[in-house]
Amino acid sequence: MQCVILAGGLGTRMRPLTETMPKFLLPVNGRPFADYQLAWLAGQGVDRVLLLIGYMGERIEKHVGDGSAHGLQVRYVHEGESLRGTAGAVRLAVESGEVDEKFLLLYGDSFLPVDIGAVWREFEDREAPALMTVLRNGDRWDRSNVIYRDGWVELYDKRREHARRREMAYIDYGLSAYRRSVFENQGGEQPSDLSPILHELSLAGQLAGYEVRERFYEVGSPEGLHDFERYAAERGLLAAPQGDEHGESIDDRATANCAR
Repeated sequence: MQCVILAGGLGTRMRPLTETMPKFLLPVNGRPFADYQLAWLAGQGVDRVLLLIGYMGERIEKHVGDGSAHGLQVRYVHEGESLRGTAGAVRLAVESGEVDEKFLLLYGDSFLPVDIGAVWREFEDREAPALMTVLRNGDRWDRSNVIYRDGWVELYDKRREHARRREMAYIDYGLSAYRRSVFENQGGEQPSDLSPILHELSLAGQLAGYEVRERFYEVGSPEGLHDFERYAAERGLLAAPQGDEHGESIDDRATANCAR
């Protein structure tokens, strides 16, 4: 399985921490978040990762390297100084020839306790061009944005502008799977996001769904970072604190100040 990770964003909600490091490397209980995500992916059977980097991408490359420390093969596609948006970054990766015919897609600030192998098998068994994992949310973790029934996303509307928004009980969980052809037909150099593509796929009846049961975690907000730190400590994830493998220290006090 190949997993493409979107890790090029500015992380503005996590300033001032992200003024000196990319969000993908934010410290969690003394370890960069990247270590948690990559270790989890390797343990789930992913063998190849493609990191789409932009903001402070060189620091991500320096820390992660070729991925061998996690038993992964890691490659990179760099957006440059002008960020292209989520869909634009994936399109650039497709154009570079680094993306498989079928691939998983994940955000670089998400930790998702889900059986990736089961998601992948479901996608391979379906003829849909894309699959979205969904969680019955009821506006608990964020505003619900999905109508899901019988294995299909009937409607995905991130902005909740559709007339059927009151029927939305699910939320996009953050892990998706795509056929490369979805992005081969998306031309242009202007920045673009995934949400309009997924919205159109749902309206066309071409967006498969996979329901998960356990909540998601993220480090893109101070509250989310605090929740994940607690979750990681309770589960004993990467329990032994250490600095950056290249000798750069991780300042936990800065994390605490940002969370407050």
